[in-house]
Amino acid sequence: MSPWMRRIHRWVGLILVIQFVLWMSSGVVMSLLDANKVNGREFRVKPPLPPEWPRGVLTADAVLAASADNVMAIASGWLLGRPVYRLQNDKRSWLVNAMDGGPVAINAGLAAQIAHASYSGPGNAGTPRLLSFTLETRAHKEAVWRVDFDDADETSVYVSSVSGAVLEHRNSTWRLFDLFWMLHIMDYSERTNFNNPLLVSSAIGGLWMALTGVWLLFASVRLAEFVPRRWRGGGTVNLVDKQGTKQRSIDAAQGDTVFLALARSGLQLPSNCGGGQSCGLCEVRCVGKAPEPTSADRALLSSQKIDAGFRLACSLSVKRNLDIDVGDTLTLASERAGVVTGVKAVTPFLREITIRPDAPFECRSGAYVQVHVPAYVREASHVDVPPDHRADWDAAGPLTELSNSAALRRSYSIAVPVERVDGQLTFLVRFMPGARPGRGSGYMYTLKIGDAMRFSGPFGDFALKPGGREKVFIGGGAGMAPLRAMIHELLAKNASEPLHFWYGARTLRDAPYVDEMRGFAALHPNFHWHLVLSEEGGPVGVLRFVHEAVLDGLLRKHPDISSLEFYVCGPPAMLEATRAMLRSLAVDDTNIAYDDFKI
Repeated sequence: MSPWMRRIHRWVGLILVIQFVLWMSSGVVMSLLDANKVNGREFRVKPPLPPEWPRGVLTADAVLAASADNVMAIASGWLLGRPVYRLQNDKRSWLVNAMDGGPVAINAGLAAQIAHASYSGPGNAGTPRLLSFTLETRAHKEAVWRVDFDDADETSVYVSSVSGAVLEHRNSTWRLFDLFWMLHIMDYSERTNFNNPLLVSSAIGGLWMALTGVWLLFASVRLAEFVPRRWRGGGTVNLVDKQGTKQRSIDAAQGDTVFLALARSGLQLPSNCGGGQSCGLCEVRCVGKAPEPTSADRALLSSQKIDAGFRLACSLSVKRNLDIDVGDTLTLASERAGVVTGVKAVTPFLREITIRPDAPFECRSGAYVQVHVPAYVREASHVDVPPDHRADWDAAGPLTELSNSAALRRSYSIAVPVERVDGQLTFLVRFMPGARPGRGSGYMYTLKIGDAMRFSGPFGDFALKPGGREKVFIGGGAGMAPLRAMIHELLAKNASEPLHFWYGARTLRDAPYVDEMRGFAALHPNFHWHLVLSEEGGPVGVLRFVHEAVLDGLLRKHPDISSLEFYVCGPPAMLEATRAMLRSLAVDDTNIAYDDFKI
């Protein structure tokens, strides 16, 4: 369950992170603003104590008797030194002069006098404006007069059109505070409701993030990691071959993972995530009774592999002596060196890089090697961009620096059988421009002819199946590499079965080796090449993806889908969509081979 929880945790966090930043930044800004200005007290005159109520004015009873309207409440008060009565019923409120009982209307002139009397700043008053509603006086529902003063703080005084009371002093500091207050409470309409759905949902999401974060912490951290190794019991990891013959024994402390135990002994299993249970490359086969699969095993390995005893070494704990099959042990222990012999841009963001190993190297089609990426910092100028690709790079945004803070490994499939290129290794490397380009692709794109590099391998079980069944290759992006190697091998051996290659790209500029594939199709009647462009060649606004093209162009018409073998490699979204499509057609998993580096 933890891989799925990590994925949900990551996406929910991505959605909430903007609001978390707004909460924190708005809180900081509001705390730094001058509270005196925010509250409108900087230029506001404190009202004087009311004088003694004068004699000779009308009594409240007289005012009530003279009123033509029903009155529910009456109160005495002062307006610019004049005694007045404020009357109210269930429909309205109004003022009358306490001296003669005449109505008092708060017009523009009177509002200007009231505003000026409440203001002590250096600004000059502008023309009063009557507003039926404004967010700056949202706590008061009656119409108001707004009087602006031309001081540095852009002060506005709001006077009630009904009672003549000074309701608010607002200024630029308060307006800035109010903007951040809106962002803080997520009430984008009235800016008053703490219980609005957005805020409640974000708060619940934040609580969920905290709880799942604690859960993931305990799910990811083993108790044994807090116990010194010398205090833990010992165990043994026996490396055996496919016949069950022991090749080597590795001593391990109980609680260690097989991935960590092998790494300490100098045997580095392939991994793009460094043992983080997310890439699925470090699979090993348990010989004998296999431990119960973990949630990471179930998420990243097929049910067939789990039933066959395969487990991820990064989640396989050493609790007892284990016999495992990791393939060629010497391959894990070996580290090879090579020299760059060629760098070629085949599309704006796909580059072919060839390496000559320091010793003869055997590698079947579909396999991959792990390139050792060192820590590096390089300027973007290290990347040579052909003139006809410069516009694509400029459109992708500025690229200033490529860097990697710690050594790591990245997986790259062989794009041509080594025996067809004089023993050299050919990689097809995709570069994703943006604010944080890939650390592995950034390293590969700065390599020059003559540069030395190191790698391990070959690895992987993505391979052509024996026999002459009709084959369907489906690819996209750098997934072209292993599929191209397989097709090279088949055509070189004069394979006679039908071969269908469907490759998806956004535009023709993004598709590599098009002329080569067209040439193969012209020379070999059994080879059928199909290029699917999602952003070209279809109705405007309608995207056509490669798995949809395979379904419509081949599978719906094929008399016997069960006779086909499928080989799939490409970006994660394309790979998942294609596998889902094949599952919907009830294609047996044994007839589907795919390569997935989870990147």
